[in-house]
Amino acid sequence: MKQLLITAVSLLTLFTSCGQKENKSPWKNLIIDNTLEGWNIKGGASTYEVKDGVITGTTGKNTPNTFLTTNEYYGDFILELEYLVDPNANSGIQIRSNSFPEYNNGRVHGYQVEIDPSERAWSGGIFEEGKRGWLNDLEDNTAAKKVFKQNDWNKYRIEAIGDTIKTWINGVPAAHLIDSETASGFIGLQVHRGKTGTQIKWKNIRIISKDAKKYSTKTPVPPVAKRNTISAEEKAQGWELLWDGKTKNGWKGARSDEFPKQGWKIRNGILSVLSSGGAESAAGGDIVTKESFSDFELKVDFKLTPGANSGIKYYVDTNINKGPGSSIGLEYQILDDALHPDAKKGNHEGSRTVASLYDLIQADTNKPIKAIGEWNTAYIKSVNNHVEHWLNGVKVLEYERKSDDFKKLVSESKYKKWKGFGMLNDGRILLQDHGDLVSFRNIKIKKH
Repeated sequence: MKQLLITAVSLLTLFTSCGQKENKSPWKNLIIDNTLEGWNIKGGASTYEVKDGVITGTTGKNTPNTFLTTNEYYGDFILELEYLVDPNANSGIQIRSNSFPEYNNGRVHGYQVEIDPSERAWSGGIFEEGKRGWLNDLEDNTAAKKVFKQNDWNKYRIEAIGDTIKTWINGVPAAHLIDSETASGFIGLQVHRGKTGTQIKWKNIRIISKDAKKYSTKTPVPPVAKRNTISAEEKAQGWELLWDGKTKNGWKGARSDEFPKQGWKIRNGILSVLSSGGAESAAGGDIVTKESFSDFELKVDFKLTPGANSGIKYYVDTNINKGPGSSIGLEYQILDDALHPDAKKGNHEGSRTVASLYDLIQADTNKPIKAIGEWNTAYIKSVNNHVEHWLNGVKVLEYERKSDDFKKLVSESKYKKWKGFGMLNDGRILLQDHGDLVSFRNIKIKKH
């Protein structure tokens, strides 16, 4: 009897222990109680339903891409799921994706892990929906292309940790991307526009969103780094790097023919102006391009720290204002609007807020600025004296340089003491040292 009691207790302990281990699983199911709880539809009018733990998406008639997206946003995570796709369809898994009213009327955009049943077989490759297009295709990954199963269930593992995204298809390593465009966003299941009634199914969708790095897996696939590179499409359009991501080539001090010996740091493809803490001896000063530009398009990624102030200047003449202070030129303002006093309501009528034409024209107040510590993209276009400022894909202001209206703005600003301000036919590009830590990367230019 005593032996039986001990055995019963031992079994109970074993079952309890197993139950505890089960409860400690890091995985969380994203299909809850056989419903679409926790999900919402964005984009087109295709339909989604769930039955027996399987989500089925069906293409609607004459409708654009449709997405079933999580209500919750995820930064670092590991995602696993299975899908069954019609051979004539196209689909994908959105990760770290977003939808903002101010960006293309709410168009879903962000990283997409491709589902590609075509002969190309790039399933598991990484595409950027609504923005840059292909980031990491599978052209050279024969092993991954071979394991896709037509008319059968396929399994994905997707790891998004820091600036690195890795994918597997049916256990075979597929893509390995290093890119910092978006740090967080929703997860989405895409029904691509196409023939009405085409279906794709998903099941066993689960995620690790806590301590994801702890469960990360190594991959033998060489990384594709999108930092400081020119894509084939950009090259065809005439874009070129204005900074190579490694050296000081092409840049110099605004008041010297040499690059500053202090105050600036190059590391891991990032160019940072360091905080001087108000100490002039620690400041490096502004840097400018050695080349001058007339008509151009400029793209720069920038990242702010709390309370920081900096700027991107264009049509800069380094022969003007050789005394203390920054070189003179038109300025795309870089600022922490929340903490810096220059952005306070009524201060210079808002013309010192981020993406504004500094001290002259305020940027649209409904602008898509990302959180401090995340990367933003500035885009400046100046062609035939028509100038536009963009922030993260959204145009926030435009003006006609050299026009009467422009001259009037200058005459009413602090720039009125500099004759011909903003009127140069060509000038240098400048990155400002304002004494605060601000970082730059992916500096690209297209000359007209």
